[in-house]
Amino acid sequence: MQPQRNTYPKRVVLEAVQLLRNHPTVDDVYTEVKRTHPSISKNTVYRNLHLLSEKGDIRQVSLPGEPERYDRLAARHYHLQCENCGGISDIEIDYLDSVDETVRRKYGIEVNGHDIVFRGVCTTCRHVPPTPPREITP
Repeated sequence: MQPQRNTYPKRVVLEAVQLLRNHPTVDDVYTEVKRTHPSISKNTVYRNLHLLSEKGDIRQVSLPGEPERYDRLAARHYHLQCENCGGISDIEIDYLDSVDETVRRKYGIEVNGHDIVFRGVCTTCRHVPPTPPREITP
């Protein structure tokens, strides 16, 4: 297998993920890249996101019922999905390798890692006053 080159599209896609900092989707990254590099296709963005996550430069975040997202932080960590705005935030606590070992011992399966997504309300939404209900006029 040949070593992968650090191509121009790969660099541009990585810079977009790092700039966005919000766990962007493929569409988000594509929109950002198109602003300054209109000739790059969506397939190129998708392919390079996949390559960057395989290489360990970024992390792919999978949430049930949601499009794939990409995280600029490649180290194992946890996330919060805000039930109000839908945003994804990093939870910076120690990754619990012991969970992998417990599952491995109890079920006899090979565990390659785990993901935990906390659900709740992010700090931004907690500080936004609730919108009062609208009156319905006949």
